[in-house]
Amino acid sequence: MAPLAPSRAALLRRAAVVCAAALVPVAATAPTAFAAPTPSPKLPAGLYGSGDPQYDGVWRQSLALLAQHTVRVEPAAAAVDWLTGQQCADGAFTAYRADTAKACGASTMRDTNQTGAAVQALAALGGHGATVEKAVHWLKSVQNDDGGWPSLPGSASDANSTAVVIGALTAAGQDPAKVTSPKGHTPYEGLLTFRLGCAVKPAERGAFTFQLKGAAANADASAAAATGALGKGFVVPAAGKDADTPVAAPECGDGKKEPSGADPAALRSAASGASAYLVREMDAHGQHLMSAMPGAKPQPDVGNTADAVVALAAGGHGAAARKPLAWLEKNGPAWAKPAGPAAYAQLVLAAHATGTDPRDFGGTDLVAALNATGPKPSQAGEKAVPKEKGTGSISAWWLVPVGLAAGAGIGFLMSGRRKRGQ
Repeated sequence: MAPLAPSRAALLRRAAVVCAAALVPVAATAPTAFAAPTPSPKLPAGLYGSGDPQYDGVWRQSLALLAQHTVRVEPAAAAVDWLTGQQCADGAFTAYRADTAKACGASTMRDTNQTGAAVQALAALGGHGATVEKAVHWLKSVQNDDGGWPSLPGSASDANSTAVVIGALTAAGQDPAKVTSPKGHTPYEGLLTFRLGCAVKPAERGAFTFQLKGAAANADASAAAATGALGKGFVVPAAGKDADTPVAAPECGDGKKEPSGADPAALRSAASGASAYLVREMDAHGQHLMSAMPGAKPQPDVGNTADAVVALAAGGHGAAARKPLAWLEKNGPAWAKPAGPAAYAQLVLAAHATGTDPRDFGGTDLVAALNATGPKPSQAGEKAVPKEKGTGSISAWWLVPVGLAAGAGIGFLMSGRRKRGQ
């Protein structure tokens, strides 16, 4: 069965690579059939990135601020104010509101991914309790009966959006296990419905699918679910480099049974199985994941590989993260340079999750590069303390162009799937 097209959250993560296809072959993820968006000359001063924010403004801003906070950089007040100003009166966030003086109407496309990302960023920064509380209240109000969330309320749940919201709930100080749908299902129960079992071939067992309809192993969904099943968001504590490797799901018919339900043991097993699938995929492709848009040639997916490294770290699988991290250190900075703030943020978060210095990531200062894509931070933060000799980094989650999002990509998502930055 052919894999599903990327989810909306995957598109948001990858919108940051608008020009990467033409400039960086190994990291190219933008199909050449789609033109890169034209930078807008009227972007707000507080916004990170120079591309059209219509589909990813809040997403890329949230990741940028979260990554800065993670490395002890105090964002510019204007950048934080821009993000909080994007919230609708009901608590939801949409991708971009050019005129915030105009109230959100019924036609405003509220988005759980944008809202979940904003919650994670603002909760981390602190001092935005009312904004976070309103956003969480809205997220709870659009939870589906199965316990999960879609990107766009009213659609079928998907693994990626559910994982993003789980991360938001945790960041806001709430226990996802205690957030129940109208029919009594938790987010974890909803997330586990996307785990693939004995109906798929052995190589895909333990993976997660994006949605139940047309279920197929999806690396992006698996990375998101491996983190979400552990109740974690975009930022995870660093895993030790000698931590264990993920355990694959038991073989069908071998007499072993996986934990049932959505208790802690089942969630850990699901996260480990998804991580094992990601490791198999990266081992098969030179220590990175692959992506392919409809009609495009399969190519390395740098952003999803970064998400996979974070997922491995979330599960304590530092040893398994070494090789893909080394690949990221070699290829990630060149990908992020034309891609923008969300791409730099993904690499910063991957570095943080693995105990790697983001100020010397493959020779690139990711923090300085991220800071340069937006307003000057209020405080630049401190450089990491040099590691002892021999420890080094652990190796020694395409923002499809917004042009694609504005055209075939978002059109497909809105009309056919209604689901999942520069």
